[in-house]
Amino acid sequence: MKKVWICGVLTVLCIAAAVFLRISMDKVELDYEEVKAMVLSSSTQKTTVSTKYSSSDISTHKIQVMYDGKKYDLKNAHDSYSYREGKMVTAYLANGKMYANIEGVRNATPTGIAYFVALFGSIGMFIITMVVMTKAGKRQK
Repeated sequence: MKKVWICGVLTVLCIAAAVFLRISMDKVELDYEEVKAMVLSSSTQKTTVSTKYSSSDISTHKIQVMYDGKKYDLKNAHDSYSYREGKMVTAYLANGKMYANIEGVRNATPTGIAYFVALFGSIGMFIITMVVMTKAGKRQK
């Protein structure tokens, strides 16, 4: 029963950290430059992931843009059809990387990375807590 309590407390701490970091992430001061970049190439690659019970497609968008004579891989693009070759698009330059939107810049900050670590930690700890609780319940019977 002690393991259940420890896992439960860790789960609550991870959830609290995720909530705190999400609030902090929205308030973080972003350092980026909004630029007009020319699309050099744009493609979508679909990968099918299959399990014993189902399959699903995962799309990866690869977009390369040029700004100020330098080539960049555009990060955080949600589609490739908005990025036709030769088209000028608005992009966000931050820390030497080019992003398709401000959310990409925000997610790449240390606070954004910490938020996602806490979020996935919360999910993992919740699952571990449920497993430990189930095992403890079976032992008590």
